[in-house]
Amino acid sequence: MLELTIKIEAGDLYDYMLRHSYNSPAGILGSAFGGVLILFALATKQWIFIVLGLVMLLYLPWTLFLRSRSQILSNAAFQEPLHYTLDDEGLTISQGDAQEKMAWEYMHKAVSTGRSIILYTSPINGTIFPRRQLGDRQAAVIGMISPHMPPAKVKIRA
Repeated sequence: MLELTIKIEAGDLYDYMLRHSYNSPAGILGSAFGGVLILFALATKQWIFIVLGLVMLLYLPWTLFLRSRSQILSNAAFQEPLHYTLDDEGLTISQGDAQEKMAWEYMHKAVSTGRSIILYTSPINGTIFPRRQLGDRQAAVIGMISPHMPPAKVKIRA
């Protein structure tokens, strides 16, 4: 059993949103289209396409940055630390009097970014474990997740 207390900050939420958005078909297409517009502008010397390409490339990260700040300030769940318990049955999340347990077999996938380990509890919702808060327990978290999920669902780099 592994117990963690994590306080999610705006940067942690932003990292999660970026990873989630840029690994979706819409995020990939938007980035590719923005890059194509910039290449088209350079090839044809029609500079308006550079502006359009930059808007396409910068719009999503900027709006995600603003949304992460807004959610941290407005969502009561982010005001206090969350307590996580990882054991052989699954993940238990508690905060105050509220508690939710999720079994390993219902976890969607586990991934990592440079800043976080993310355990997706559904295709769009995830539990964020910021690496800076895990410290030396990062290996223990990975060691708890990996044996309980199919290898194809675990894409964590240490």
